[in-house]
Amino acid sequence: MPILIDELSLFFPCHNEEENLLPLVDEALASLPTLATRYEVIIVDDGSTDGTAAVAARLVAAHPGVVRLVRHEKNRGYGGALRSGFAAATMRFVAFTDGDRQFRVADLALLLQVSRERNAPVTVGFRLRRADPLVRRVYAGVYRFANRFWFSLNVRDVDCAMKLFNRSVLANVSIASNGAFFSAELLVKLRAAGVAIEEVGVPHFPRTAGSASGARLSVVLAAVRDFWSLRFALWRNRNAALRRGEPLL
Repeated sequence: MPILIDELSLFFPCHNEEENLLPLVDEALASLPTLATRYEVIIVDDGSTDGTAAVAARLVAAHPGVVRLVRHEKNRGYGGALRSGFAAATMRFVAFTDGDRQFRVADLALLLQVSRERNAPVTVGFRLRRADPLVRRVYAGVYRFANRFWFSLNVRDVDCAMKLFNRSVLANVSIASNGAFFSAELLVKLRAAGVAIEEVGVPHFPRTAGSASGARLSVVLAAVRDFWSLRFALWRNRNAALRRGEPLL
């Protein structure tokens, strides 16, 4: 398969992913040369309390100029980690996937192919078969329905951690959420700005190391708060609501 794009920033939000980080970055460094002419790997360590930061530092030292580290001394939440990843990215296309290795970096080729064929500024994955516990699948179904009903966000898998953006479409976007609602808010605002979003199915794999935090009650409640905060803001003043938050770039 020919190289698909000229340059790509790929970042990983990570929190306590000591066991996953080394094989994930090794996988990225093996796959990215087949996808882009120029590339960079950005590790966003979101206040990890295990050995994630030490592993990341060794990877940066071993791959200078290719692997970079953004470190939060305190945990800022999933959206906060995504925010730092977007801000750190320097290349024309920006992609991310999570540090838990439930997606394969090589499958970014699926998104890149669709992006190129359809000239899509945003391409997002949806999990073909979600390899998560039942409680997370139930939450996801309810959340997907709520986003469709209250925001008309007709995306099959809002929180699929396999997304690709042309960096230019992020330039005028501001996001208020620093939690699990970040991805939905981003897609809602891109759609409102008339940005086309394409979707493609991607494989999903069970977590084999570390532990997930996305189903914690505190995470869910914060997402619910941010969800309704945006919904009420849109009812009050749509234009002001679409501008609220901190700029991504």
